Amino acid sequence: MHYDIVIIGAGMSGLAAGIRLAHFEKRVCIVERHYAFGGLNSYYKIDGREFDVGLHAVTNYTPPGHRQAPLSKLLRQLRLTHDDFDLRPQRFSEIHFPSQRLRFSNDIELLTSEIATAFPDKVDGFRRLLATIRDYDDVDLSKPYQPTRAVLRDYLGDGVLVEMLLCPVMYYGSAEPHDMDFTQFVTMFKSLFFEGFARPRDGVRTIVKAVVKRFRACGGKLMMRCGVDKIESDGKRATALHLSHGEVLTADTVISSAGYLETMRLCADDTRSDSTEEPDALSAGKMTFVETIGVMDELPHRLGHESAIVFFSETEAFHYEPSGGLVDLRSGVACCPSNYEDHEDMAEGVFRLTWIANYDAWAGLDASGYAAAKAQLLSQFVERAGVYIPGVGGRIVCSDMFTPLTIERFTGHVNGAVYGSPDKRREGRTHLENLFLCGTDQGFLGIIGAMLSGITIANLHVLSDG
Repeated sequence: MHYDIVIIGAGMSGLAAGIRLAHFEKRVCIVERHYAFGGLNSYYKIDGREFDVGLHAVTNYTPPGHRQAPLSKLLRQLRLTHDDFDLRPQRFSEIHFPSQRLRFSNDIELLTSEIATAFPDKVDGFRRLLATIRDYDDVDLSKPYQPTRAVLRDYLGDGVLVEMLLCPVMYYGSAEPHDMDFTQFVTMFKSLFFEGFARPRDGVRTIVKAVVKRFRACGGKLMMRCGVDKIESDGKRATALHLSHGEVLTADTVISSAGYLETMRLCADDTRSDSTEEPDALSAGKMTFVETIGVMDELPHRLGHESAIVFFSETEAFHYEPSGGLVDLRSGVACCPSNYEDHEDMAEGVFRLTWIANYDAWAGLDASGYAAAKAQLLSQFVERAGVYIPGVGGRIVCSDMFTPLTIERFTGHVNGAVYGSPDKRREGRTHLENLFLCGTDQGFLGIIGAMLSGITIANLHVLSDG
């Protein structure tokens, strides 16, 4: 079967690329190895309860009327409306370090005033940093790498404020341990602090169902439980995709949301000019996480906890790298999905606790050791939940947990790397002239970012013949 475009992966970026291309009467087929849409942002059911996968918050939130905001541009490109996503904004979130707490909301002035109070000698430098970020062209795909820690120190000096600003940004978007590219930092900072957090009242399934419905309405084809086993090429172009059930597809263009390394491993003949090293050494990401999801018989705000999300560090120096053990408890994220506007009448409360994990340590366990580690850590995490979400002790009625191996199984990402490779390919090009990347390894992250990535690659390399 021949298509104009075949897209590998029915995650947010692949679906968005498919919608955009189908709008222009392209024959588009999306192939997905698993049974669920959404990739890293999906949902599943246990005992009648639906749990979101990946979604703490939709970043890049702006209400209707902000026509130049990323969310508004995205909706126009996909011919959807704000109502289709049903987003409800946060009230506030926090960054919690041993010596200071900073609240922030979808209005940057709250964070600025908090910094003025906690760090009065740093607030002028912070305002200069904000001006630089506002004027910075982070959508320029050719920007060179620039370490963020060095830039922040130029504005803010050494100290805990730099660590506090890095904590939420890196947790929500850094594939690189210790530091991150300043262009990536700017993109994430804008999405977290200039725009902000929101959440669909019924969870991520609202967004997933909206984009799948739109893709199908445009005439796109979805092939589920049907992965790509091999991409054939003639050395210059991808010529055929061999599917797991034996069918062979051909296409004028192939767009992969599987990740750079994962896509290269599908290529039958690796003719890359940069392949002087093993692909793993060039590309494999290491940042992965363990997350516990707990259901309570009461809403967190009725127990006195009102923050939507708490980014915390138990040390003044923020550590963002895998430690030697299964989990690094020095920092993490505590999320309460009901602490958004118009969630007050929900029947049960939910919390999510996220810590950095070590893929190699988890992969080294046998089946019994893996099950025992999950059980022990789940009990420990539920106990620790009360430190960051006061009042949850004794209120938990159901819990679940995923590990780096869960992420690897359902996304195919090597090492279970949530944010893919540190080596982003922002133009989406590969060694084959008709094979392109979208999604995590193209460099736009988060639900809105992933969809914008798919749209960007579709526009740049197919619709504009770039």
